[in-house]
Amino acid sequence: MILDTRYLIVRLGQAVLVLLLAFTAAFILLSLIPGDGVTARFADPTLGLSPEQIAEIREATGADDSWFGRYITSLTGFLTGNFGYSVQTGAAVSTIISAALPSTAVLAISGFVTALVLAVLIAVFATYGPATGPLSRVRRVLDSVPSLFISIPVFWLGILLSQVFSFQLGIVSVVDAGPAEALVLPTLTVAVPLSAPIAQVLIRSITEVQASGFVKVTTAKGASELWLLVHTVARNAVLPGLTIIGLVFGELVAGAVVTETVFGRNGIGLITAQAVTHRDNPILLAVVVIATFGYVIINLIVDLLYPIIDVRLRSKRSVASVSRSLRSHDGPTRRALTATAASVGVDLDWDDDPAPSGETKEKNA
Repeated sequence: MILDTRYLIVRLGQAVLVLLLAFTAAFILLSLIPGDGVTARFADPTLGLSPEQIAEIREATGADDSWFGRYITSLTGFLTGNFGYSVQTGAAVSTIISAALPSTAVLAISGFVTALVLAVLIAVFATYGPATGPLSRVRRVLDSVPSLFISIPVFWLGILLSQVFSFQLGIVSVVDAGPAEALVLPTLTVAVPLSAPIAQVLIRSITEVQASGFVKVTTAKGASELWLLVHTVARNAVLPGLTIIGLVFGELVAGAVVTETVFGRNGIGLITAQAVTHRDNPILLAVVVIATFGYVIINLIVDLLYPIIDVRLRSKRSVASVSRSLRSHDGPTRRALTATAASVGVDLDWDDDPAPSGETKEKNA
């Protein structure tokens, strides 16, 4: 097996632990904020509620329960899929999240895919672009573009894109636009800052792989740059890129929330902003847990892809089983297999096997 079962179980256990810690931290922080949503919602004099009625509402919502009791109630509800009820509207939080999640998911996926495309294009052209001629300036500019993209605030970029492409050039409409057209500017707003760290890591990784010995040897044998990029450089440079992709997922969630607020999209970002305004803790807690769940799943997938892409990270048990299956080969074949495996970082152990006949004769002599 490529993946070790014990490694998979450990990673799943760590993912569950991260979710539990994130839920606990969010619950504690929301509980420490002075006041509560029930008081902010129902103590308004314009509603005309008596203190007795407010007390009944607080008892019904569990606002006066102990901290530990509310924690256990919330945790049990989350484990069973019951996120509670919104303090502001009284609707089930799961219903509110279900209605807003598809819009945010579409924006996050489109922004993520666009960011990957931008990052790969920037990294490839910055490392394989023309070193001389007019286009050499473009290569140098693209090499510094990631640093510029990282420093751009998401909300400012959204306003700038709307001003330029909608109000000045009239290319994309932000008023009465169709579903596809309304997704263009928010997608770019999410993708541009997100592509910057990925492009930076890819540029550095590709440069390091280009300077390695096996690439120079392959180049000396007559391999073209395109063949090297596709078959050798890309596979060896992708691991650091996978790592940064998992790490920037949190930035993707934050960028989607801010972008939806800027463009007025009905998604998780809009209901989060409203929940912060009205101290609607059940919605805020559900948003934190869902965002953490997505982050954990993405990083878990990234971790499980490592041994599939890089044979050096596969379990020792799998390598040992391959070694046992090769023990019937003779001495020259073993030496060739050992050299080939060593070139990709795998050590084939032949110590337990009897020495080949030629080697035995040499030792006896």
